[in-house]
Amino acid sequence: MSALLDTSVLVAALVAELPEHEEAAAVFREALSGEPSLHVSTHALAELYAVLTTLPLSPRISPGQAAELIRRNVLAKTRVISLGANDYEAVIDRMTRLGLSGGAIYDALHVHAAEKAQVNRLYTFNGRDFRRMPPSAPTELVVL
Repeated sequence: MSALLDTSVLVAALVAELPEHEEAAAVFREALSGEPSLHVSTHALAELYAVLTTLPLSPRISPGQAAELIRRNVLAKTRVISLGANDYEAVIDRMTRLGLSGGAIYDALHVHAAEKAQVNRLYTFNGRDFRRMPPSAPTELVVL
């Protein structure tokens, strides 16, 4: 079973102080045990860094700590799906066809990466936005 985790699941899996941590960490571990493996998008890496370094925790996660968390727990264990200019154009076209605007495009980038990798499951905590742009087969949207 292959899977792609969006940023909401990645953040919760990496930060024990968050209420969703146990559920996200279990999904992360399960997805890591699958074949071919766990996937993340290039977009998720940047978004993950941004969120980790701005979480209202005490003490805060420093830029160096965030980079190390990403290197050790994400880059070392996942397959990164690169998104290029053609992928971004396709996502913008999809958003336009669906009549969606604003920050929903960031979720659409996760959907596109999941479709590009043809993963079995795309995991998120953000059902509201993802249900407006569900992935196509063979990818199943799983809202935690």
